[in-house]
Amino acid sequence: MSPWRWGIAVLLFLSTVINYIDRQTLSVLAPTLTKELGISDQQYSNVLTAFLGAYTVMYVGSGFIVDRWGTRRSLSLFMVWWSTANMLHAFVRGPWSLGAFRFLLGAGESGNFMAAFKGVSEWYAPKDRAFINGLIQAGASVGAVIAPPVITVLALHYGWRFAFVATGALGLVWLVPWLLVTRHAEALPVAAGPQRHWTEMLRYRQTWGLLAARFLSDPVWWFYLFWLPKYLVDQRGFTVAEMGMLAWMPYLTADAGSLAGGWLSGQLIRRGWSPVDARLAWMLPFACLMPLSMAVGFVESRTVSLALICVVTFAHMGWKTNQATLTNDIYPREVVGTVAGLLAFGNGLGGTLFTALTGWMVVQFSYASVFVLMGLLHPISFLLVRWLVRTPLQTTQSSHP
Repeated sequence: MSPWRWGIAVLLFLSTVINYIDRQTLSVLAPTLTKELGISDQQYSNVLTAFLGAYTVMYVGSGFIVDRWGTRRSLSLFMVWWSTANMLHAFVRGPWSLGAFRFLLGAGESGNFMAAFKGVSEWYAPKDRAFINGLIQAGASVGAVIAPPVITVLALHYGWRFAFVATGALGLVWLVPWLLVTRHAEALPVAAGPQRHWTEMLRYRQTWGLLAARFLSDPVWWFYLFWLPKYLVDQRGFTVAEMGMLAWMPYLTADAGSLAGGWLSGQLIRRGWSPVDARLAWMLPFACLMPLSMAVGFVESRTVSLALICVVTFAHMGWKTNQATLTNDIYPREVVGTVAGLLAFGNGLGGTLFTALTGWMVVQFSYASVFVLMGLLHPISFLLVRWLVRTPLQTTQSSHP
């Protein structure tokens, strides 16, 4: 781990922080913006769908771009694209222009994670990859924590239009050190081996096992990202002020889970474990903690309820860090961006469907039913991974650095 590689790790973390700040800007400003522009709830829902649709589809497209251009060029492109799209929100005049700019934002933002996965394979050895992936995943939680207060202060002092410009400009500032640092960090050498097309990876059970696991387990994070504040206020009796003071806690424990999950599996690799076995060894206890979610909707104490949520978000991000790193461990570098995009498509698809299902379950049953369902998803996902992804692709070993 040279100083330049540590610098890249920090910049990948910051790019994810900026990514989440930019996507959260509209969520924080929505009450003011929709009222001023006369945007109805249905129109606002359509705007969110435009973002999610572009975000999900472009997982695959951005993966192709990353494999073709490499991490340095592709992440620079994505950052400029989504930062500009976020700044364009300042010129919104109604639901159609808001939807169009939101679509552009979604098309660029998914590329951040595809480029980050590619970078992990380009610059880091297997023993360090899970920790770096954990750092990247932690950036999402940090962005979710700091976005509300930062954006609120900007909007109160300078107006909501300026808030979009200011948050969008963060990415353009980030671009300068990114181009400088990546210029000096050389990629790890790759042993000579046969070149493979990404479509070959679809023939392996490992690909389908990881895709199914992403589809089932990743929607849990989308639930806590979109529904947690509403649940705390509507079901647990928190005031809006109390929610604002406490809702950051599950995201903080999610950060801890991201870093702990990567560090723990990295320690096993240093002791001689294979990368795949090390990831699976720690995915199991994290998956076993997730059924605690079933108790969230039934305990009477709101303090206990929030504590259980914190444990669940810790376990989920510990799981997700190791699950994501399996992509780096299994696939050759020349296709890792595209394969990561295909697997992330399962994330987006599962998140979209589960978000719709959550709304239906809350209306027809209760939040408790949602927490019960979420408690089952990770154990099922682990069984699929253990069955289908228990060994690395034998044909790709010569391509690993």
